[in-house]
Amino acid sequence: MCMKGKFRRAGLTVVILICLFACMAVSASADSNTAIWPQQTAVTNSAGSLLVDASGASNGYFFASVSYQTGHRLKLRVIKDGTTFTYDLKTDATYELFPLQLGTGYYEIHLYENVSGKKYAMAGSLGLYVTMENQEAAFLVPSQYLNYTKASEAVAKADEICAGKGEKEAYDAVCKFMSTSCVYDFIKAATIKPSMLPDIDGSYAKRMGICQDLSAITCAMLRTQGIPARMIIGYADSQYHAWTTAKVNGKDIFFDPTAAISAISSVKEYSMERYY
Repeated sequence: MCMKGKFRRAGLTVVILICLFACMAVSASADSNTAIWPQQTAVTNSAGSLLVDASGASNGYFFASVSYQTGHRLKLRVIKDGTTFTYDLKTDATYELFPLQLGTGYYEIHLYENVSGKKYAMAGSLGLYVTMENQEAAFLVPSQYLNYTKASEAVAKADEICAGKGEKEAYDAVCKFMSTSCVYDFIKAATIKPSMLPDIDGSYAKRMGICQDLSAITCAMLRTQGIPARMIIGYADSQYHAWTTAKVNGKDIFFDPTAAISAISSVKEYSMERYY
């Protein structure tokens, strides 16, 4: 998802100090399994055409939108310590949910609007200093890339198969379910567009998806059980691919649901490009 073209710097930069122990109200609630369910508030920070609700930043997420409807493509960039995550942003002025997956620290959030061809101009920019008590918080919440809700069937299934289990047993139950209940969607793999996001609800309903769908379902099921899970995008040898890692009882564990259902040949090396 790398942006191409030249960017003209413009817009306003606003620095917002956000501290968990200061005056910010926490806007997320945790269910009995300690998953975090984001809630949008009326607190909105604006900078140029960029609107941000950062009231949940200490819990690893924020909402962003453009302040007007536009027919031009929009890109949102989130930058911390030299690492950049780039997202497409809806053009209809509705808010979307994004993770702060690099933990405590200073984030820059930039909005770019397509002006011609592959050229984008900055339409707004603001800075957030975020303090997180739980550095894994972003991996316990849904986001634009991992879009699920309390009403998602995958969430209900996770509650069912993980009931009464400890972390490792719950993790094993989710991995077993993915390995034995899902299949790879070869037709979708041949027709997918580069900008298409994982479809957790649709793929779960069919028990079928491509690598990013299967990984996203896995993450959703684990996160709602209070197990921090990352969806990793990168390469399996030379093939563009998606898989997961989860922190179980303090240890990172690797799981590739696509390989688990034998839809990918033996992989010698996985190399990460980005993660959500």
